[in-house]
Amino acid sequence: MSDQPAELTYTIEKEKTLDNDSDSDSKTIIDLYDDDSVDPVYRAKAHVLSNAIQEVGMGRYQWYLFAVAGFGWFSDSVWPILAGLILSPAVSEFHFNGPFLSLALNIGLFVGAVFWGLGCDVWGRRLSWNITLLIAGIFGLAAGGSPGFITLASLLAVLGVGVGGNLPVDSAVFLDSLPASHQYLLTILSIWWCLGQLIASLIAWPLIANFSCSETATSCTRSQNMGWRYLLFTLGGVTLLLCFVRMFAFKLFESPRYLLGKGRDAEAVAVVHQIAEFNGTISKLSVEQLIVAGDAVKPLEDKTDNKKRHILAEDSKFNLGHIRALFKTRKMAWSTSLLIALWGIIGLASTLYNSFLPYLLASRGAHFGDSSYYITYRNQVILSVIGVPGAFIAGLGVEVPYIGRRGTLAISSGLTGAFLFASTTARNSNALLGWNCGYAFFSNIMYGVLYAVSPEIFPAKDRGTGNGLTATATRVFGIIAPIIALYANLDTAVPVYIAGALIIFAGLLALLLPYEPRGKASI
Repeated sequence: MSDQPAELTYTIEKEKTLDNDSDSDSKTIIDLYDDDSVDPVYRAKAHVLSNAIQEVGMGRYQWYLFAVAGFGWFSDSVWPILAGLILSPAVSEFHFNGPFLSLALNIGLFVGAVFWGLGCDVWGRRLSWNITLLIAGIFGLAAGGSPGFITLASLLAVLGVGVGGNLPVDSAVFLDSLPASHQYLLTILSIWWCLGQLIASLIAWPLIANFSCSETATSCTRSQNMGWRYLLFTLGGVTLLLCFVRMFAFKLFESPRYLLGKGRDAEAVAVVHQIAEFNGTISKLSVEQLIVAGDAVKPLEDKTDNKKRHILAEDSKFNLGHIRALFKTRKMAWSTSLLIALWGIIGLASTLYNSFLPYLLASRGAHFGDSSYYITYRNQVILSVIGVPGAFIAGLGVEVPYIGRRGTLAISSGLTGAFLFASTTARNSNALLGWNCGYAFFSNIMYGVLYAVSPEIFPAKDRGTGNGLTATATRVFGIIAPIIALYANLDTAVPVYIAGALIIFAGLLALLLPYEPRGKASI
């Protein structure tokens, strides 16, 4: 056992403007890990680094990063729902079994989550940061010219490889540079996810409503059905534009916490100084401070099995070291397993429901007598607008004492499932839309917390891998969802009941998470 203090604490101060020398309020923040779940040497150094980032404060660099990191959330929102947005007109033209399109996209998302999530802990964040959006933009544009279903499905699968890496990489990039006092912004970053849904739906509404074959047409040619192609061209172009902004309008520094985890202390210190300079302030962090912090616990480390305790992944190869670190102790293993389960369960329920929401709205609309593309995509826009405030509510909720991340996730999941159940009582299209508005609002809160709490809990040196594992879980079940849809009867309420029950169950699991990041510093 280590004799270092069970809890490493430091003081965070409200940032001072350059022309304000007034006394600042302060409060004590403790590190998230209070045991040996994280290697003591890394933990000691990370504590010093976290203190230095806190002293630099929330400045221009972090706010710019909030914007450009949000591009990843935007992409992760736009492209996974695309299969649902283009499903009806694409089926009219190519005559295929609808769920296969979602299946192809989700296979790509799965590959991307594994490759980029684990990879960004091996070769760094910056490479993955740019390539993921570039792949999505290029293949999104190409998919618009698809001559048939096989080509469309194949291009969307490759597109998914890029999109699948966005959340694992971008959440790690943003959190790695945030001061502890502002970690809640990772939750609010989901506003970009909400905006992605809204913008995609707003673009799809006029294009598909005005440039698609009639819903009752017996034959549908390409020239009569260009709406979904225009949608792909537009979203592909927007994604490429966002990629170029990242590449040429913003200079991303490599994550200091990633560098620390690789044993590159001097480079980590240099990055902190670069961020401080960008923010118009200075940092007192030095390599000597990190060395002293590490040396303070090294005598204890020397008494243990050095091979077992070797802390820093200094190679650039894929191996199981980052995965093993996430299951190092019973508490860490329990935490990682629960997070994987949460993402998998919510991924299955939400993908099963969201991927086919336009189809469900259209099919139920046909039953209620208003199944036009105009009404269907108008309703999709309404649902997207309702979801936008959820990101801000999530950001407020995670900071409420005694509720925090776990409580907000549990409450929002329970209400999301409840509204799904309630939607089965709809007897007209307006009632169905109303219940779905409640679902959209609370599910966006749920996702905002889920997307933030996982990166916060994983230690930075293994954060990409942890994000990749959780994203992989949701992508695996994202593959299973359309397979279920192939054999399920979508004319009944059974899939909705299943989705609602799964989400409520996930909310109960959230209460069992052993770590609560509220008021604590992620390292």
